[in-house]
Amino acid sequence: MRLGKLSFCILAGLLMVFFASVAAAHGAMVEAGDEGRYVEEVQTLLKEKGYYKAEIHGRCDEATVEAIKAFQRAHHLDADGIAGPMTMRKLRPVAHRHDLSHARVVTVNAYAYSPQDPGMGKYTASGTPLRRGVIAVDPNYIPIGTNVYIPDYGDAVAEDIGWNIQGNTIDIAFDTHEEALYFGRQVLEIYILD
Repeated sequence: MRLGKLSFCILAGLLMVFFASVAAAHGAMVEAGDEGRYVEEVQTLLKEKGYYKAEIHGRCDEATVEAIKAFQRAHHLDADGIAGPMTMRKLRPVAHRHDLSHARVVTVNAYAYSPQDPGMGKYTASGTPLRRGVIAVDPNYIPIGTNVYIPDYGDAVAEDIGWNIQGNTIDIAFDTHEEALYFGRQVLEIYILD
C-alpha cells in the first residue's frame, strides 16, 4: 500500500514538472511581480495602444496588470492580467505577412541561442552578425540563404551552421541570453519561403 502511494506521489510530481515546463515554454511571458526587458516590452506595446498610462519601468505592478486586463477584455481574451502567448499575438505588431499557402511547411526541433551564450561568437558561419532573424541549419536540409517564416518569431534567414545541427534541427537566434533561455527548445512548424 505504501509503495502505491509513493508511486502515485512520484507520478503526480513528474506530471507537475512536465506541465510547469510546458507552461514555461508556451505560457506566461509577463505576470504580476515579474521584472525586466519583457515587462518593458509589454508596457511599451500597451502604452502605444493607449492601455498603459504610467511610466515604463520594467516592473509588472498593479497598473501593468490592469492595463493587460483592459487590453485582453477589448480583444475578447481571458482577462487574467497575464501577457501569455495569446495576448502577445494580439499585442505585438506583425511586421510581415506572407502568403503561406504555397510555402513548404517543415517540422523542426528548434533550439534557441544568442551571441551572449557562453562560447558563442558574435558572427555566423556566413560572416554576418549573430542576431535575431538568423537561424542555424544543416545546409543539406535547409540551404544557406533560405528565407523562412517562424510563427510567433517572424522572418529569418539561414545564415549559420552548427556542429550539432543535423537534418530537421535548427537553432533560432535571439539578441540576448535571457530571450534564448525563455524560448528554450520547441518543436515547431516553420515555412520555407524560397
